[in-house]
Amino acid sequence: MSEHLLLAPLLESYFRCRLTKQRNATSATLASYRDALRMLILFAAARLRKKPAALALEDLDRDLVLAFLDELEAKRNNSVATRNARLAAIRSFFHHADSEVIARTVPI
Repeated sequence: MSEHLLLAPLLESYFRCRLTKQRNATSATLASYRDALRMLILFAAARLRKKPAALALEDLDRDLVLAFLDELEAKRNNSVATRNARLAAIRSFFHHADSEVIARTVPI
């Protein structure tokens, strides 16, 4: 990937288009996914010593996500079920981000 895809526009399209319009997600789902992604972004910003607005998609690699999930269990005392719910939100976002990257790179 030659350009750095900032998270903010991807998150906006994820919540506005993917979850709200395409999936018609409930307010509870939106809140749960929002909280999971907010915690991940704050964790990544602290770990990488970047401002949240400066985070790019490539900053959220596998090792960082796994460290975040481990911290949920260790420091926040989240259950495995809660950890897996957070992981589901993160995976859903990455599926959306992947489709956005493909849409931007494949000529029509």
